[in-house]
Amino acid sequence: MLQSPPPAPPQASPFAAATSRVADSRRSDLPVALRSGSPRTAAPGRPARRALLGVAASLAAAAAGAFSPGVAPAAYAADGLPRTGDLLPRTSLPLPLAEPQDRLVVTVRGAGGDLDGRFELHCHPDGGSHPHVGDACGRLDQRTTWGKDPFAPVEKGAVCTMMYGGPATAHVTGTWAGRPVDARYDRGNGCEIARWDALVPVLPDLRK
Repeated sequence: MLQSPPPAPPQASPFAAATSRVADSRRSDLPVALRSGSPRTAAPGRPARRALLGVAASLAAAAAGAFSPGVAPAAYAADGLPRTGDLLPRTSLPLPLAEPQDRLVVTVRGAGGDLDGRFELHCHPDGGSHPHVGDACGRLDQRTTWGKDPFAPVEKGAVCTMMYGGPATAHVTGTWAGRPVDARYDRGNGCEIARWDALVPVLPDLRK
């Protein structure tokens, strides 16, 4: 019995051969890591890694400078906006209260009754143990003028009447208008009586 020859293997078509050659040429152009068909991505080379590290370091330094509490960026320093300290109200501290400068001590003897004694007189502000603080301070203010001493003694050589107004005496000490005061009064003649009466109610009124 005659046997038929085995069929000839199929020959590749010219189009398939050309397609295969194109695919092989493209694969040869790829990196070695991709030629094997592995899904892994090729790692960047040393120059690329150095560039990435430099960019990361620059970004970190910029962020540290922007958010550092001790260093202010130039943009904030030159923006001209008020700082926190400028927005706070500025208040002046109260000055300590000064002691009254017009303080006198009036000591009266020989006037009789409750007119005798030691009395403190404070003016500006008014105060003290004097029985007529307000009127006494007002009288001293009226007699205080530029170039004149309200506690001045009788001028030497003054002609005084031979009048006697009683045994009352007074001694005024302290400070008035920034100057020390140490003045003595009596009622031994007309000039001394007038000087005493001119200072009423700092001194008691003995004209009654």
